[in-house]
Order: sequence, then C-alpha cells, then structure tokens
Amino acid sequence: MTTAVVVGSGPNGLAAALTLAAAGVSVRVIEAADVLGGGVRSAELTLPGLVHDECSGFHPLAPGSAFARRFDLAGAGLSWRWAPVEFAHPLEGGRGAVAVRSVARTAAGLGAGGRGWQRTFGPLAERFTTISEEFLRPVLHVPRHPLHLARFGAYAGLPATLLARRLRTPEAQALFTGVAAHAFRPLDTLASSAIGVALTTAAHAFGWPVAEGGTAAIRDAILARAAEHGVRFETGRRVTSLDELGNPDVVMLDTSPAAAARIAGDRMPPRVRRAYLRYRHGPGAFKVDFAVEGGVPWLHEGSRSAGTVHLGGDTAELAAAEKDVAAGRMPQRPFVLVGQQYLADKTRSAGDVHPLYAYAHVPAGYTGDATETIIARIEQYAPGFRDRIRATYVRSTTELSRHNENYVAGDIVTGANDPWQLLFRPRPALDPYATGIPGVHLCSAATPPGAGAHGMCGYNAAQRALARL
Repeated sequence: MTTAVVVGSGPNGLAAALTLAAAGVSVRVIEAADVLGGGVRSAELTLPGLVHDECSGFHPLAPGSAFARRFDLAGAGLSWRWAPVEFAHPLEGGRGAVAVRSVARTAAGLGAGGRGWQRTFGPLAERFTTISEEFLRPVLHVPRHPLHLARFGAYAGLPATLLARRLRTPEAQALFTGVAAHAFRPLDTLASSAIGVALTTAAHAFGWPVAEGGTAAIRDAILARAAEHGVRFETGRRVTSLDELGNPDVVMLDTSPAAAARIAGDRMPPRVRRAYLRYRHGPGAFKVDFAVEGGVPWLHEGSRSAGTVHLGGDTAELAAAEKDVAAGRMPQRPFVLVGQQYLADKTRSAGDVHPLYAYAHVPAGYTGDATETIIARIEQYAPGFRDRIRATYVRSTTELSRHNENYVAGDIVTGANDPWQLLFRPRPALDPYATGIPGVHLCSAATPPGAGAHGMCGYNAAQRALARL
C-alpha cells in the first residue's frame, strides 16, 4: 500500500493529508505542537467563555475553494457566519466607508467614489468564481478563462495607491487601500493591488465569513473527514530529519522553506536548498486579544456592524506607515486590523463581554511592546474603548513565531508579497511544490496560492504528488 507522512498540521498539512487519504494512501501526520491546527486554532485566551481566533479569523477565499467543495466541509459540521458589514474603514471625525456584499449598495454609500468602485469591482465580482479558480492554482498553468484572468490581472498588477485614484474620494480610496494593506508591503509598488483586489472582490462575491464557534471549526471539519479515511496523527513530536520518517512513498512538508531545507539536509539538491534559504519573509504582526464589555464605541456608525475594521487613516497615512514597516521602522501610527467576529457569531461572547481581535503591522522581528499603540489607535476612532477593556492577551512577533514556526519573525502571511514571490513562490519551477527529492513535496503557505485560502496549498501539492505516483 502507498504510504505518506505529512510533517505539520496547519490547514495545508491537514488538506494534503485528507487529499492523499481520499485517494487510498495510508497517511500519518506528525505535529511538533501538542495541538493540531496551526493557524486555524481557537481558544479562551482572555476570560472564560470568550472564544478568540489564535491567528486567522476571516476566510474570504475558503468557502468557495475547490478543497472545501470537494470534501464538503459544511457537511462535516463547518458553518459559516457573516457580519452585517464585511469590512469598514473609519476616518477622523466619525467619517468612513463600508463594504457590504452588494457591489451596488457599497458603491451607493461612497458618493462620488461609487462609480469607480462599481466599474472596478462589479465585473470582477460577477466572474469571481472563475477568476478565483485561476489564481488559486499555480501561476504556471494554462488558464481556462484567460479573458477573465486578464481583467483581474490588469488591476492586480497596479500599485495600490495608483488604483485608489480611480475611486476619487478619500473614503473610497481608504476603503480599498485598507484591504490592500493585507499584503504587508509598500502600497506604491507594482502588484501591491493584487491582494486588495482579490479580497475586495471576494467580499462582494462570497463575503468575509467566520467559522461558527471559532476558526478551529475549520480544523475540526477537516479532521472529521480525515478520520473517515483513516488518517493517523501524532502530536508533540518535532521532525528534524527525513531519516526519522522511515521510507514512505510520499512526504509532505507543511513548513517554511528554510525549515524544509533543514529537515531535508544533504538530500536536497544545492540549487533548491539555496532558493529555500533565500526565501524572503515579510514584516511581522503584533497581536492583542481583548475582552471588551459592550463592544467598541466606534464614532463611525458603519464600523459598529463590521466584521473587520481597518485603522490606517487616509491613503497617504496608510502608505507611509506600510513603507516604514517594510523598511524596518516602527511607525508612530501603524496599520491596525480589528476583528469583531462576534458580530457574525454570537456564540463567541459571554453575555455583554465580547472577544476582540487586533493586530498591528510591525517590522519583522519587532522586539518592542505595541500593546499601548494598538489601544491608542482604536481609541483614536472609538473614544472610551480603553475603559471597556476587561482583559488582554498579547502575542509579540517572537511569541507568534514560537507558537507557529511557519510565522518567521512574526510573518503571518508567510512570505514577502512582492511581484516575484507572488508569481514564483517558493522558487521559479514548473512544479512549485517539488523539493528536488523524489516523493518529497513542500505544501505550506509558502507555495501557491499562498496564505488566505486555507487548505488550497496543501490540496494543490497533494494533487501534484498523486500525479507523480
């Protein structure tokens, strides 16, 4: 019987394991931590009864992915929930803008910026199912819908600050650049629009849902399907060498490229090893989870109903902060993402005390304490927030990387999202998952399509592995 070992149990490792097992392969998963799940874990981090997402909180690309559809994760107990507003961007004086599922309703709320929003995202949202099928695959493939992909690429290749000009008003421009900032890179560089265009269009096509009961519900649904196919799990064991794994037919590494190079040792061809060790990670995140009584008192009314709130000021301020972070400088007013998952999923709260998820963009490996900076940033747009805090739980860049070794120096998107690595991650190759060692494949978020579409990196990698058996 064909056998496989998967090293790492993040969403991509789990997806690879399930995909292989469904094809009749005997699969064993080995995880260094005591708990399975990697970036799809949840816990009561602050007060009893409050469910916090430990890393990923919103999942715009997950519900419609080929992996989720093939294995019917909804049928395995996974339920998606949506807040009334997908995302918001408050500005000074109670101004701001919101995005809802409808492109037309979003555009109608943007005044003079609405026409540009409608013209940019309307056609993409109508075709997003076919567009996402293309960009959730490895870049080097024959597209099934080249015209749809070309339209997406025409916007995605632009600097975010340039595409924002199409939207005319400060509110509409900030609404888009706040999403573009998810890329953790300077917004005036080529292709810095790519992630913003993808996630904004996904908001209009699928929304930005959360998993009912916490992001760990995604893990639990995959584990339920994996159990049906006999996948075995071992936790609390760190793999340091391929020699420890015996002689399986397939090895899937849900690790960073550098960790894969260390595990493979001299068995990896020198050219591949050099490429993996040169793989560039992006800036870091500094995360604070809050227990907040009564929710956040946003001045901007639309932010009170938004699952995600982006705090970055106008486009110029946001672009300056992201440039500082990329250059290794901590900005005075960093971009802060606030997650109000409880607005979509009331099971996460305890009475009138709610879990709040927030992280700031900081330089890679930032050693300072950004807790007060994050609180002050929220207080700037929600006076009185500080008085509602009942408990906090802090994870610095160091603690994030210790909690999950794939988050090198606090890089939660697991790679610098510059044009080169967007197109050719982790290295230029016809098979981006191949390590140069027969039967050994990299399947982490450092491979296509990257972070955000939970499971698709592992699913794609496992499909390639099966094709080679």
